[in-house]
Amino acid sequence: MALAPRDIAAPDAVRAPRSGLVRELWALTKPRVTVLVLLTAAGALYFAPGELPWATAVAAMLGTTLVVGAANALNCWLERDSDRHMTRTRTRPLPAGRLAPRIALGFGLLLGAISVPLLALLVNPLTGLLGAFALVSYVWIYTPLKRHSWLALLVGAVPGAMPPLMGWTARTGSLDAPGLVLFAVLFVWQLPHFLAIATFRKDEYTRAGIQVLPAVRGIFVTRLHAITWAAALVPVSLLLVPLGEAGLPYLLVMGVAGLGFLGLTARGLFAEPSAEGDVRWARTVFFASLAYLPLLYGALFVDGLMRAASASGAAG
Repeated sequence: MALAPRDIAAPDAVRAPRSGLVRELWALTKPRVTVLVLLTAAGALYFAPGELPWATAVAAMLGTTLVVGAANALNCWLERDSDRHMTRTRTRPLPAGRLAPRIALGFGLLLGAISVPLLALLVNPLTGLLGAFALVSYVWIYTPLKRHSWLALLVGAVPGAMPPLMGWTARTGSLDAPGLVLFAVLFVWQLPHFLAIATFRKDEYTRAGIQVLPAVRGIFVTRLHAITWAAALVPVSLLLVPLGEAGLPYLLVMGVAGLGFLGLTARGLFAEPSAEGDVRWARTVFFASLAYLPLLYGALFVDGLMRAASASGAAG
């Protein structure tokens, strides 16, 4: 592929100190986002049934980390121009001119070329296939679509929700109902989470040429969408109980947490109709969503310990 003029980095980017190259490549993988996503993959890997050799667990987490890193690095490469127009992204290595685009492209492709075969060969073919699908759909479908339609949010939520399903299949080698529920939880969770971000970053997304629901359909419609998805999150997360993967402690904790998150989101219907009120509502939803996933996996962990202790006591 021929490189366009914009792919030719400034001299200072080409001759960046080697000590800083690793730091810039690390930044391309969006480590804070990656850590939250990997929490869901590790949780699913832990809760899935069956034997789990330590080598398989390491390969699964390493491969998933590399897939996510590849997707984020290639996303940064594709969006290097639009990132210049947003406060939260203009200091990334590419828009800031600290890294040559061709290096970022090569790095992302290398991570992808390593991650998918690693998952397919050292874990199982199904997990490798899911990783390949997540990578391709995120980079080559979701990322370009963002400039044309706000529906890209729904498209991007599919690869975004793939890590817990990959964690599940890494241990089981099959697509089972509990794994699909964990996928569905993350899919639904992403929607109010990113609608909140799109609300308080609406003007920046518009300058960057990215289509988001608040800019296209307005804030009130965005709030209705966020409330709808927050409402859907309650029954979806509780499906683990009738499937036998969680018990009463999980039901109580996540029932309250889900209704609490829904309540905070629903306050948008009564929020002050002003730019300040929109931002206040969006930030409340955003920070509440950040607490939701760790709480869910923490509730699953504690629930599992309590059920194991109860079973052990009954056996004794």
